[in-house]
Amino acid sequence: MTSSGLRAAAALLLLCAATFAAAAELSDKLRDDSELSQFYSQVEQNPIANATLTLRSCTIFVPTNEAFQRYKGSIHVLYHITTAAFSKEQLPKSVSSDMEGNPPLYITKNRNGDIYVNNARIIPSLSVEMTNREGKRQVMHIIDEVLQPLSVQKNAKDNINNPDAMQFLQMAEQLELNDFHLRTYRSQVTLAKKESVYQSPGAHTFLIPIDESFKLSARSGLVDAKVIDGHVIPNTVIFTAASQHDDPKTSAAFEDLLKVTVSFFKQKDGKMYVKSNTIVGDAKHREGVVLAEIVKANIPVQNGVVHLIHRPLMIIDTTVTDFLKENGENGALRKFYEVIMDNGGEVLDDITNLSEVTILAPSNDAWNASLIENLLRNRKKMREILNMHIIRDRLNVDKIRQKNANMIAQVPTVNNNTFLYFNVKGEGTDAVITVEGGGVNATIIQADVAQTNGYVHIIDRVLGVPHTTVLGKLESDPMMSDTYKMGQFSHFNDQLNNTQRRFTYFVPRDKGWQKTELDYPSAHKKLFMPDFSYHSKSILERHLAIADHVFTMKDLVQYSEQAGNVVLPTFRDSLQLRVEEEAGRYVIIWNYKKINVYRPDVECTNGIIHVIDYPLLEEKDVVVSGGSYLTESSICIILANLIMITVAKILN
Repeated sequence: MTSSGLRAAAALLLLCAATFAAAAELSDKLRDDSELSQFYSQVEQNPIANATLTLRSCTIFVPTNEAFQRYKGSIHVLYHITTAAFSKEQLPKSVSSDMEGNPPLYITKNRNGDIYVNNARIIPSLSVEMTNREGKRQVMHIIDEVLQPLSVQKNAKDNINNPDAMQFLQMAEQLELNDFHLRTYRSQVTLAKKESVYQSPGAHTFLIPIDESFKLSARSGLVDAKVIDGHVIPNTVIFTAASQHDDPKTSAAFEDLLKVTVSFFKQKDGKMYVKSNTIVGDAKHREGVVLAEIVKANIPVQNGVVHLIHRPLMIIDTTVTDFLKENGENGALRKFYEVIMDNGGEVLDDITNLSEVTILAPSNDAWNASLIENLLRNRKKMREILNMHIIRDRLNVDKIRQKNANMIAQVPTVNNNTFLYFNVKGEGTDAVITVEGGGVNATIIQADVAQTNGYVHIIDRVLGVPHTTVLGKLESDPMMSDTYKMGQFSHFNDQLNNTQRRFTYFVPRDKGWQKTELDYPSAHKKLFMPDFSYHSKSILERHLAIADHVFTMKDLVQYSEQAGNVVLPTFRDSLQLRVEEEAGRYVIIWNYKKINVYRPDVECTNGIIHVIDYPLLEEKDVVVSGGSYLTESSICIILANLIMITVAKILN
């Protein structure tokens, strides 16, 4: 072939390639992708969708086949199409869909940078941009959920297209709302003349309580204008999938004399909740958190999104007992309530009889720990554990902070001689509050759920059911960090992970070691130096009893009453002490010293820890010489070794 012939062939190939490229349109891409076949079949059956793809610019949001398999409702293809082309970066806060009435689609972004259209996430890196035969730009975004518009009942008498939130309330009986009714709340909105809040143009989030939530006859009368404002998050659209966990948003009830925030959170079982937090209250609106389950979520309207909730926010009109019953049947505290009732229900009676009470309620997930299953059959033990979660006082976060100002807060429970220890780390919304009880450190995951006679704090673990070894407890507890550090130098801590042994460890709290700095400044400094680890190890050995069982404080008091002194086996020798109970607190008498027990009976999987106010240490134990020190026991060992060496030399 001549050179001119080769050039002609090449030009023909380029022309064919260009023709093929022009023919490869978005509709072809849809047809050829097997993962999108269900949406393509819907497009094929819809002439308007077909015409849009053929003739116009557009953006289409295409659910995967997997999304279709999860979806149970009617498919609205045109609700997935908007007649303007937007890349991910170009997407505005809302776009008009091609569905009748042009209801909007809302575009939001979470902290991770994920982009959502209504409640569906745009899957990264799968978006495609092409040009059709008419030269129109078209964009396809793949999403992980089918988009669901507001659904109208088949027998609806009105033609309902793209209503605002007020029209939604007025026409609720004609909408598909899973048999939920909204008459009571609608009446209160009208009575308070707050229709304008729900008619307000823009993009807002509306939280609407269902009729069932007004079973208490007086509750509807508490829904005043300010409460209605507290159910609206203005200028922010929040769909549940895109919501940030426990991220407070300013409600419409946020002014000088009343400040209410609203936030969303999700439990591991998938249930979504919303809570109001009245930060600044007034005579009619008490401070505190009110928790509500979202019973029907993500209903798009012309001016935002609606979520139906199982009770009104802001209104504090139930007792702690009522709250446990309400959230115990199938709610956030279902398992906690089940355990109470399986244990005979007496605990609930005790709670009812308290005029002021705070409950630390383990979440449903907290009861899944393996060790709990075995304890559920032991009613006496479970009663003790349940009582450990009850405080005879109104204890909200502010009060915990006050108690925790200069030290870890110590709070008595209804269990005799059992205390809880609160610790606050951080400030403001970043603060983390932990509570220790019976050897378990739990984090408060939902604080200040207010009731008429107290508070409920939801925690992430069941108190009194240990889940870590003595070593694990030392390592994680902020009160025992100095003892842990000292044990690491000499590898003394290594044995404390052994689950074949039972340890009783008298652990000086950090403030106890700090007191020794005043009493023996030179010795204290060396105790925490790696070069002197042998000597610090000798002191720690005195604090650790090793036996085939643990010694609780109650045991030690009983033994002391019977025999005077108690002798406990330690690694090298034995520990002699006496334990007395004074005004509900335990005191150790050792070498004529009285040492308070700050936290008794911290249970672990392989032993028990008693946190004490001062180490088992006194002046004659410590010899300081030439920049080093030796404990009395160390001197005895060295002298014994010297005698043995001398005898050996004589014999030789």
